[in-house]
Amino acid sequence: MTQGLLEATPAATIVRFRCTVPQRYRCTRQARGRQGVQIHAGSIAPGDTVLVAGATGGVGQILTAKLLERGYKVRAMTRSREKASQLLGEKEGLEVIVADAKDPQSLSAAVQGITAVAAVTGTTAFPSKKWTGNNGPEQTDLIAMRNLIEATPKSVKRFVLTTSAGVDRSNKIPFSILNLFGVLKFKKQAEMLLQESGLPWTILRPSRLTDGPYTSFDLNTLLQATAGTRQDVQISMQDDQLGEASRIAVAEAIVQLLAIDAAEGRKYSIASKEGDGPGTDPAKWKALLGV
Repeated sequence: MTQGLLEATPAATIVRFRCTVPQRYRCTRQARGRQGVQIHAGSIAPGDTVLVAGATGGVGQILTAKLLERGYKVRAMTRSREKASQLLGEKEGLEVIVADAKDPQSLSAAVQGITAVAAVTGTTAFPSKKWTGNNGPEQTDLIAMRNLIEATPKSVKRFVLTTSAGVDRSNKIPFSILNLFGVLKFKKQAEMLLQESGLPWTILRPSRLTDGPYTSFDLNTLLQATAGTRQDVQISMQDDQLGEASRIAVAEAIVQLLAIDAAEGRKYSIASKEGDGPGTDPAKWKALLGV
């Protein structure tokens, strides 16, 4: 870790984190585990309800489609029911709920009865129209994530947070340029908050996203990729990936990480490369993920 220290002896029963997240974000929690190892909460299964935060974004739309296709229930969290209706449509197993993670009081209904969380929210790294309405990197990538993490019931089986490649290299080119307005800093701080929360977590760090954005819920339309021959993926447990990552591959990785028990408590970086790739084959994904 670059912004926190994990202290544990072989016989430790308490894992303590110290991190550099500002005190106002309440980064002062303890995670308990047997012999210093996180206790696994288990993986999800078809029929379980996954809260998708950022469901109307490029990754979120594909992720929603993939989860529904495999029999999961999806609670799509959005700030605009009209936008969600336009992009996601109506489908069995899909529930749209209006909430803004920047407003913690709006989250209580969103998190009731969920089995897992997949957070794929984000904003632009540099000033843009998306920052309008207090939606810059600090509010979107840190404050909103803090609120969602704190609102999530401890009974969930997994919380998969998608951040970005470069969170551990924000002082190096090209990531130092990307981080000029703090986007990587705030994503890293959100990671630390999740790790300290006591929730069963997994973190995914994609390279620069490609494919999309998408404007149709229909799965066939969503999967009309521009990735071309770059269907394969490379995955690392270090923040060492460069290049780009297909949104289709990222969404598939999230589906797999939700369903793999051994992925709990791990951080993965992902990028796309030439080749056919693992597709939706769980065995191939497990091999890539080292579980």
